[in-house]
Amino acid sequence: MKNVSTVPVAGTSVSILLYLSLAHCFNDAFQSTVSAVYPIIKAELGLSFSQIGLIALVYQICASVFQPVFGVVFDRHPSPWYLSLGTVSTMIGLAMLSFSGSMMWVTASVAFIGLGSSVIHPEASRLTHFASGGKHGLAQSIFQVGGNFGSSIGPLLAAAIVAPYGLSYLLVFAGIAVISLITKRPIAHWYRQRVRDLRKSAGKSGVIRRVRLSKKKIYFALAVLLVLIFSKYVYMASLSNYYTFYLMEKFGVTTRQSQLFLFAFLFASAVGTFLGGPIGDRVGRKYVIWVSILGTAPFSLLMPHMGLAGTCILSIVIGLVLSSAFSAILVFAQELLPTKLGLISGLFFGLAFGIAGIAAAVMGRVADLHGTEYVFRFCAYMPLLGFVAVFLPHIKPHRVD
Repeated sequence: MKNVSTVPVAGTSVSILLYLSLAHCFNDAFQSTVSAVYPIIKAELGLSFSQIGLIALVYQICASVFQPVFGVVFDRHPSPWYLSLGTVSTMIGLAMLSFSGSMMWVTASVAFIGLGSSVIHPEASRLTHFASGGKHGLAQSIFQVGGNFGSSIGPLLAAAIVAPYGLSYLLVFAGIAVISLITKRPIAHWYRQRVRDLRKSAGKSGVIRRVRLSKKKIYFALAVLLVLIFSKYVYMASLSNYYTFYLMEKFGVTTRQSQLFLFAFLFASAVGTFLGGPIGDRVGRKYVIWVSILGTAPFSLLMPHMGLAGTCILSIVIGLVLSSAFSAILVFAQELLPTKLGLISGLFFGLAFGIAGIAAAVMGRVADLHGTEYVFRFCAYMPLLGFVAVFLPHIKPHRVD
């Protein structure tokens, strides 16, 4: 069977995009719940910080490193059931974790949960591309907003359900995963029909959107995009993980106040994520990437020197501007290699997760040694790497019969 990227472009399937966004929401809610319950796991099982770190490492590897591997499989052997299989893996992991009585059992549980994420991210992003009807940026933005919302509610659900009653109540999340599984049925039905259409159109009207670039230039452009992902997620890791500590350490605010400021930043990030895609569709993704990352630098460099009000205002601006980049970067990469959508989606999602996890761990050590203010002053220079966007080509996809 020919690669699914050759399916003729159809109209935008808004309902499918919303279902895919919901799938992303469920998945990221489950994933963020895992890290939120680490303190509970530590307390109930009497584990050390080193053991928690090992559990987190196994989870991070399963949730990020395997994404490009699964992406290659999805490109070569498309099936409407991959999303459901990913959810089943997550559901098994959550159920196992609710009954965990040892570190080994916890480690196996988070591995299942991580593998579920490694399946869902590249496959759902790949299907989002097919459902976009050519509005790739808008479609990816809708998809990303679902993930952002899920990531934000996961810890809240953990605090409301698991923290008061114990680890066994994670079984509730396994039940929610069953609901998530049911909501994927319309996606499977739609994609099954897409595969049928592909078989009928093979050798007739199938098209591939290609760019007029040599392989060398395509791989160079991908390398530039990976550098941009690195700069974005290192700085985002400093804000999402240590912003509350920074505010409490420098300005003496309460934990509750710092969480409200963090919410304002995360809300601005969600808005920026949604806006970045459609703006890229209209004015060009290279310009969105350029403005989003390098345009953040003046604000990031200024923020460590501001008072509380100025810091909070600048964090909102940074969240709004910087978060608009990912959808544009991902779609840019997909347009460079349109026949390897699963590989590209898995690679960029996996790298984003991996960088964020490693950066958070490294910055934690630096914060222990020098304080959170030092972390923010150092990471403020990361958006300057956005200048490499000047090396991105101007791509104009054309139809190849």
